[in-house]
Amino acid sequence: MQRRVFGAAALCVGLLGLAAWSPAHADALADIKARGTLIVGVKADYPPFGYRGPSGDIIGIEPDLAADTAKALGVKVSFVPVTASNRMQFLQQGKIDLMIATMSDTPEREKVIWIVKPDYYTSGYNLMLHDAAGVKTWPDVKGKTLCGIQGAYYNKSVAEQFGAQVSAFTGTAEALTALKQGRCIGFLYDNTAIQGQLVSGQWSGYSMPLETKDAVPWGLAVKLGETAFHDFMVKQVEGWHKSGLILQLETKYKIAHSPFAEEMHTKYGK
Repeated sequence: MQRRVFGAAALCVGLLGLAAWSPAHADALADIKARGTLIVGVKADYPPFGYRGPSGDIIGIEPDLAADTAKALGVKVSFVPVTASNRMQFLQQGKIDLMIATMSDTPEREKVIWIVKPDYYTSGYNLMLHDAAGVKTWPDVKGKTLCGIQGAYYNKSVAEQFGAQVSAFTGTAEALTALKQGRCIGFLYDNTAIQGQLVSGQWSGYSMPLETKDAVPWGLAVKLGETAFHDFMVKQVEGWHKSGLILQLETKYKIAHSPFAEEMHTKYGK
């Protein structure tokens, strides 16, 4: 009996010892400050939001927002290029501290990463058209062929709602080649990506004259459970809207002010 009591006591002492030596829950905000560097996942192929500049460095609207965050934290910034297929995994695995990468804010994604509110941007679908296409409104595309991308959710909507014929290609390069060859009157894609094409200088005579449809908000994200960092980023995004920084960055990268950015500046700038 004494041996059993002694054994139980020893076990309790051992467990207490393990608890005393177990590392505390990681605090991303404290880790970033201790490291002296904020690691941010951004796009490297989506101008003007995140892309390679002439020197090979990643530049754009979202890297600039990341740099502003690092400045507010008093640390340096380091960029990790991410794609739509790996950006959430990189955040979950701790490869990045923060993700600002043209990601739509959806309920499904909020279950696995912590999307910061308010959202910082939006995107919807639109058309890149030659100025001679004669399309002034969405109903004008009825019976006409548009070049699109396979799997885009809005292909079916545009065909059904506006009566267009959508010729879908495997990638943007193929779709844009078809547009230049005159196999369609316009390129159906995300309005933000179209803006990047238009400011590239390769599409003289083309524009995006129509109203963007089905705008979906973009959210930046931190890892689930990182309360301190999440709360810091809430204030950061609110500050961007209040100061008009996103509007300033749109001007810097030569794209039109988005209605969302203007609306949020009005809301938070009061």
